[in-house]
Amino acid sequence: REIGDLLAPYGVEVLSAGDLDLAEPEETGDTFIDNAVIKAEAAARAARLPALADDSGLAVHALGGRPGIHSARWAGPERDFGAAMRKIEAALAGQADRTAHFVAALALAWPDGHVETVEGTVHGTLVWPPRGTRGFGYDPMFVADGRSQTFGEMEPSAKHAISHRADAFRKLVALCFDIETK
Repeated sequence: REIGDLLAPYGVEVLSAGDLDLAEPEETGDTFIDNAVIKAEAAARAARLPALADDSGLAVHALGGRPGIHSARWAGPERDFGAAMRKIEAALAGQADRTAHFVAALALAWPDGHVETVEGTVHGTLVWPPRGTRGFGYDPMFVADGRSQTFGEMEPSAKHAISHRADAFRKLVALCFDIETK
């Protein structure tokens, strides 16, 4: 959904892997980039179209970067991010350091095997209890540096302007269109 919003100004028709009934590959990579490439290459081969895939997650500094590439898995098969946020809060019990960052890796793959990758980040602090109902995943507990609202409280356009995906997307646009990022 967020990637579709970011691509809208470019007039790109976005079809999800689900729209095309593509199988979801197993994410066996050790990094966000690895997993994004696995997904993009699988989609490009199966659909015979250029494919953009992302892998993203939350890295909590006091937890050594966890949940990291396992961010969705912390939510379990039911994708219960309320439980995942409670798990993080429990793991942070007694910790003064509440800093974290979101990471988004984007991989753009062509059916001929060519792949471009970029990674974006946004740094911030975790709050408890979670605030807001917008966004998804860990958004209700993440306040970006210099902001007072959680991603879960922000208007989508405000979040899109500063998010890890927006950072990665700006880098991808610069790479593909040979323009400078700021």
